[in-house]
Amino acid sequence: MIESLRAEKPYRIGIVGDKSSLVPFWELFANLGNERVLGQLGLVALALHDKAPAGEVFSAALDLPVHATWGEMITAHPEIGMVIETTGQQALIHDLRLGLPPEVALVERAAASFFLRLLSSDQMWVACKVDLMQTQTLLKNVIDQLKEEIVLTDKDGLVLDCNRALLGRLGVPKAEVAERHLRNFFLLPETPLNEGEGTSEGGGISPLEKALTTHQTAEATMPQVDQDGRMHYVREYIYPILDDSAVVTSLLCIRRDITSRTQMERRLQQSERLASIGEMSTYIAHEIRNPLFAISGFANQLLREAQDEKTREKLGIIVAESRRLDGILKSILTFARPAESAPGLADVNSIVRGTMNLMGMACENQGIEPILALTTDIPLVKADPELIKQCLINLVKNAVEAMPEGGLLTVRTGLAPSHVSLEVEDTGIGILPETRDKVFSPFFSTKGKGSGLGLAMIKKILDDLGGTVDLTSIPGEGTRVTLLLPPHLAVAKPGATG
Repeated sequence: MIESLRAEKPYRIGIVGDKSSLVPFWELFANLGNERVLGQLGLVALALHDKAPAGEVFSAALDLPVHATWGEMITAHPEIGMVIETTGQQALIHDLRLGLPPEVALVERAAASFFLRLLSSDQMWVACKVDLMQTQTLLKNVIDQLKEEIVLTDKDGLVLDCNRALLGRLGVPKAEVAERHLRNFFLLPETPLNEGEGTSEGGGISPLEKALTTHQTAEATMPQVDQDGRMHYVREYIYPILDDSAVVTSLLCIRRDITSRTQMERRLQQSERLASIGEMSTYIAHEIRNPLFAISGFANQLLREAQDEKTREKLGIIVAESRRLDGILKSILTFARPAESAPGLADVNSIVRGTMNLMGMACENQGIEPILALTTDIPLVKADPELIKQCLINLVKNAVEAMPEGGLLTVRTGLAPSHVSLEVEDTGIGILPETRDKVFSPFFSTKGKGSGLGLAMIKKILDDLGGTVDLTSIPGEGTRVTLLLPPHLAVAKPGATG
C-alpha cells in the first residue's frame, strides 16, 4: 500500500473553462511561481467555452492548443488523464462528471487552487533549498581556501565545524575533531607574548580560556615551536556569537600564522635600533680608544722599566685588560660600520676544512667530536672568504660553549634550491623559546661573557651579502644554525659570443 502511494503517475492534463475564469486562474501561477511551474504539470490542451476558434493559442510560452468544447479536447487528446475545471459552474461540473471517461480524473476549481498553491510552495521550497545549498557550498569553498585555521564551536568550546586548514595541520578527518573540545587542537601550551598592543588581558590567560570564561572577544599572539625546533608566532582570535537576546550561542575561532609578518616588523625595529646603536657606538668607541691608547702605551713603558715582580704583574694585568678592551671596541666598530668586504669568490668547503683544522684541538680538549659532512661539487659563493670564515668561527665557538660536557659538532655544506647552505649543528643545551627571538640582537648574550655581537654580526654579514640565517633549536637536544649564501652564477661575460 505504501509503495503504491509513493508511485508516481505521469498525468496528462487538460483545462476546461472560459477566459474570464482562466485568466485569474493563470495569474495565480504568476503570483505563486511562474509559467515554468505550470509547464511541469504536463498540460496538454485547453477547452474554452467562449466560442474560441480552434487552433487559438492561449499562452505563447506554453503553446497549448485551444478547443471549443471539452469533448473535442478529449477526442483530440486521448492521452489526457486529468481535467481541471476553472469556472466553478455546477452545470458544467455536472456534465463533466457524467461525460468524462472513467479513467479521466476531474479536479474542481477549489481543489485545483489548493493543489496549485501547494505545488507552488513546494517549488519555492525546492528553489530556496537549492539556493541555500549553493550558498553553503560557496561559503565552505571560500573558507577552505583560507590559510587561517577557522573553527566554529558551541558556547562551551565543543567543535561544531572547521575548515580544511585545521584538518591539514592535524592530519585527521573531520569526524575526529567534531564534538571534541577546541583546546585539544587549538590552544598552544605557551603563554601569550607580553607585547603590549593586542595582548590578552588577564595575566597570560590564553584568548580561548578568556573567551570561554568572559564570553567576550579575545585575541593574543602566541609563540610556538614546531617539531623541527622552528619558532612560529600565531595570532589567535576568539569571537563570541550572540543571539537576539545577547546570549552566547557559539564561538568563532581563527588562528593565523604571523611568523613572516612578525619577522619583518622585528627586522624593521632592529634596523632602526641598529642605526642608533651604530652612531652612538662609533662615537663612544673613538672617544674611548684615545685615552685607552695612552693608558696602554704608558703601561707598556712602565712594564719595561719596572723591576719589582709584583709591580710587573699588576702592570701586565693593565696591559692585558687594555688589549681586551681594545678588542671589544674593534668589534663594536666593525659591527657599527657597514661590512667592507672585498669582492671575491669563496670556496665554502675549503673554508670549512681550514677552519676546523684550526679549531679541532679546542673541540677535542672539551670532549667534542667534530664531524664534517661536506657536499662535493657545490658552486662558489659570492663573498669575501674572510667574512665566511669569521661567521663559521663564531658559530663553532657558540656550539663549543653550548656543550660544556662534550657532544657532537657537525658542520655541513649543501646546495639549497637557490643558495649554498652552511650548517653548524651541536648537541648542546639548546635555546629557550623565550630567548630565541633575541639571539640575533646586538649585545644580547646568555653566557654572561663576551660582547653579544657574534650572531648579530653573522646576521648583518649575511644581510649585506644577500643571504639569510635560519636557526632551529630544541632545549636539551641542541641547536642548528644554517647560513644560506648566494652562489656564483654562470652569467655570460660582456662581449662573449655563444
